[in-house]
Amino acid sequence: MKNVIFDCDNTYGVPDCDVDDGLTLIYLLGNKDVNLLGVTTTYGNNKVEVVYPNTLKMIKELKVEELPVLKGGKNPEDLDNEASDYLVKMANEYKGELSILATGSLTNLYGAYLKDNTFFEKVKEIVLMGGITKPLIFAKREMDELNFSCDPMATYTVLTKGKNVSVITGNNCLKVLVTREDYERELSDYSNPIVSYIKNSTDYWFDYNLDKFGINGTYNWDVTAASYLMHPEYFKDDLYKMKLSVEDLRRGFLNIDEDNNCVLNLPIIDNEELYNKDIYDTWKSVKI
Repeated sequence: MKNVIFDCDNTYGVPDCDVDDGLTLIYLLGNKDVNLLGVTTTYGNNKVEVVYPNTLKMIKELKVEELPVLKGGKNPEDLDNEASDYLVKMANEYKGELSILATGSLTNLYGAYLKDNTFFEKVKEIVLMGGITKPLIFAKREMDELNFSCDPMATYTVLTKGKNVSVITGNNCLKVLVTREDYERELSDYSNPIVSYIKNSTDYWFDYNLDKFGINGTYNWDVTAASYLMHPEYFKDDLYKMKLSVEDLRRGFLNIDEDNNCVLNLPIIDNEELYNKDIYDTWKSVKI
């Protein structure tokens, strides 16, 4: 059993915004080996003023209103907030046993560190989605990195001060395309309420990707990070020495260099079949 805090920029169901944080929340709720301690909200896909109420709405729809949802910082300067307070509190209550999954800007984690400089020493592991090691080419066009570049100082601090940090990079997420055909096949049982909920809330995202990028599918960006947290056996660990700088992180760039100031794990999906099966099975197991 893993004690998890999910720090995210959830815009599931918000027009023209990504759905992967919401699908990650559903994945965590469906995983019997997760003790989800709370969701701390941040910015990235949209403003925290959108993310926070949207997450409250989602947990109500999923009938898990008892799950704590905390509002985080609205920008890199907004470090003293209820989300960072909660992270510090949980790190103390679950000292050495707290896993953090973070899929948006890292402002809340940085705020927790500034409140308690021993914060990272108390956290068992951190799994992040973000960063690039080379240009991120998506449908033959280069995309900007989002999560790490939102707050480069926070990112620099988490990556250089954090212990046991694994990063699912944008580049490594591109290994597995979620096709619309696979999605329709796996989520075809409309007698299961969670299937209807997922399909009704995410179909637009396939249309968006097709219209904007010409791709008949999407990528499980944040869900991949959750998959690694729960099933590292589906991945191949890949440790790199990194020479990081705040300036490089303004574009989310992770500089691999022997003259390093940290070592990061950049896992790669190794068993695509089990990875995909687990995600769909876990989603479909959620009761609402």
